[in-house]
Amino acid sequence: MAHLKRMSKQWTAEDLPYLRGKRFIITGANTGIGYHAALKLARREAELVLACRDRKRGEAALAKLHDEAPSAHVELEVLDLASLDSVRQFAEKELARKQPLYALINNAGVMAVPKRMETADGFEMQFGTNVLGHFALTGLLLPALERGATQDDPSRVVTIASIAHKRTNLRLDDLQSKRSYSPMQAYQQSKLGDLMFSLELSRRLQAKGVPMKSIAAHPGVAATELFRGDGRSAAFKTVRTIVGHAISIVLNTDAEGALPTLFAATSPDAENGGYYGPQGYEEMRGEKVGVAKVAPQARDAAAAAKLWELCEQWTGVRFL
Repeated sequence: MAHLKRMSKQWTAEDLPYLRGKRFIITGANTGIGYHAALKLARREAELVLACRDRKRGEAALAKLHDEAPSAHVELEVLDLASLDSVRQFAEKELARKQPLYALINNAGVMAVPKRMETADGFEMQFGTNVLGHFALTGLLLPALERGATQDDPSRVVTIASIAHKRTNLRLDDLQSKRSYSPMQAYQQSKLGDLMFSLELSRRLQAKGVPMKSIAAHPGVAATELFRGDGRSAAFKTVRTIVGHAISIVLNTDAEGALPTLFAATSPDAENGGYYGPQGYEEMRGEKVGVAKVAPQARDAAAAAKLWELCEQWTGVRFL
């Protein structure tokens, strides 16, 4: 991958272009970074689809967004990334509209599920949701993204990774954490998988001359609702609340954490194969967006190709 250009100026939400006529899908847009990205895009007249797992929470987010951006062009669709049937149904409905899609923002995720749980299709919950669900969604929506692409203004797939990807290696022989399960290790592996997927997608798009960009971003450490899932104890929820409050004081807010996503999704300076994040201490916080550090293991093209092959095998979705 070519070296990415360093950005010459601080990029902020004020640099967002007007986006009238451009369609964005954001997974997990009912809360946290996904919601704040949707709000900023709505204020720039983008057409938005909030793809949310829970209809009631999605409707609440939709109402809040209309309150904060009354002229928003936004709709709600149910999407459960932990179910490949739900992913297919969502994609079929979107493709039936025959509308060009400018950007797919693969934002939703689950983090640190205390006990090993499985998706509806029998995959470890974090890998199945964060990696396989988004892999399948991207492949199925490729025709809409191709309709939204031009040589002058390529469409985009933005995948949210994490600084946590640096702390693990891809265990290709145990991606489903069947041999051993650690909540954080499974999360770290899923985020490494997301970044490797994004980089491999960029290589494949470039090799085939497709006028699209695959771009990764991370929010630093932000006070989000990633720490969710079934079966959590009252004590865990109390600790989560305390930790979340501390993070909100000393690290990024959700709104700040959304800035790298917005840069990746809209800026002409966001490059195919790029990875962007906040530029504060250890990339954990900051309002300045710039090129993020990619761990050596995430650049392993052979491992990424094998990961891609396994994702195709497990999801039944083949593309590029």
